[in-house]
Amino acid sequence: MISRFLSLMLLAASLCVLPVGRAATPAAAAAPAAQTKVFPTTPTVRPDGKRWRIGYVESGIYGDYPLTLGEIVKGLQHLGWLKLKGPMPKGASGQDLWAWLAQNTESKYLEFVPDAWWQPGNFDASKRAPMRAAIEQRIKDRHDIDLIIAMGTWAGQDMRALGPPVPTIVASTSDPVASGISDSVKDSGRDNLQARIEPERYQRQVRLFHEIVPFKKLGIVYENSDAGRTYGAVAAVEQVSKELGFAVQPCYAQSNSITTEQAVTNAVECYKKLTEERVDAVYVTTHRGVTADSIKEIAKILEQAKVPSFSMNGSKEVKSGILLSLAQADLSYVGLFHAESIARVFNGAKPRQLSQIWIDPPKIALNLATARAIGFDPPVDILLAADEVYETAP
Repeated sequence: MISRFLSLMLLAASLCVLPVGRAATPAAAAAPAAQTKVFPTTPTVRPDGKRWRIGYVESGIYGDYPLTLGEIVKGLQHLGWLKLKGPMPKGASGQDLWAWLAQNTESKYLEFVPDAWWQPGNFDASKRAPMRAAIEQRIKDRHDIDLIIAMGTWAGQDMRALGPPVPTIVASTSDPVASGISDSVKDSGRDNLQARIEPERYQRQVRLFHEIVPFKKLGIVYENSDAGRTYGAVAAVEQVSKELGFAVQPCYAQSNSITTEQAVTNAVECYKKLTEERVDAVYVTTHRGVTADSIKEIAKILEQAKVPSFSMNGSKEVKSGILLSLAQADLSYVGLFHAESIARVFNGAKPRQLSQIWIDPPKIALNLATARAIGFDPPVDILLAADEVYETAP
């Protein structure tokens, strides 16, 4: 049964996956007539001979944001658009990394504008509208931004709400369609907007988890808000629960407009509560309270309760003690995907003309130490299919 399921996953991926790091020819949905022009990624200056100017918006302080930004920059370097004066600082915040890039990028073709950086505090909802107004006024008054990288769901939503007024590449989002950033998988709905979308990503994860661990009640933690449900892929989980006939046990943990410390406390308490409610398994979702440090505590809670777990966010959390996930492709490929989109925009493409579809290879990550601790004996098929196997305890 496992082999059949994995074969179906591989077949589905082969039918819709693009070459890793490559953008497709412009989507037909971007224009009524068939669009056949392929835009190059070759470095080029603006029509007036000056450099392209890039700005940056991020949703808040979140570890994946500077990592993704760094990989986009490396992608642009790979394509010949820039050189860096030295290695990028490790562990830098998005703001600090942006400031470093503005000072340490050598390029005839583009520049990272030092003061073109925006953030609504640390996921502070009350600061979103003022931030949008500041971006809109800056672009209207100074005309000194040619493209914006929007990092995270809030950033993508805020730029969408503005039009967006300049070409915008949206990165590091859980579900651009469900969150209203893009109209559909194939069409962003705005000429100046492109996001990276992996269709059915979370449905595939939950189906695989249920295939391996046939649970009857699945626990899931998220903030009970539109944003929280999007981060937690709640619609995808509920869809699969109806298909396969299992119950979903939610635990609501506030995440936004509070400190990171409080978000961590809320998340950890929720995972404890789910084990007390005797769920059969837990799907560990994206949440501000699930950090590189707290995931180890969460994994330990689930291990002690002998509850199988699956990480939405991939093998880095499996390495920290979560039982299973789909191993994600190296983030560099994601960075190259966005870098190629930026390059094509600077070569004349409208962001809407570029494909949004990008799919990770369906590879399994497994933590054997956790499996032993909870008394889970992985089927032979899973052991053979696992691309990443860890022995680290939480």
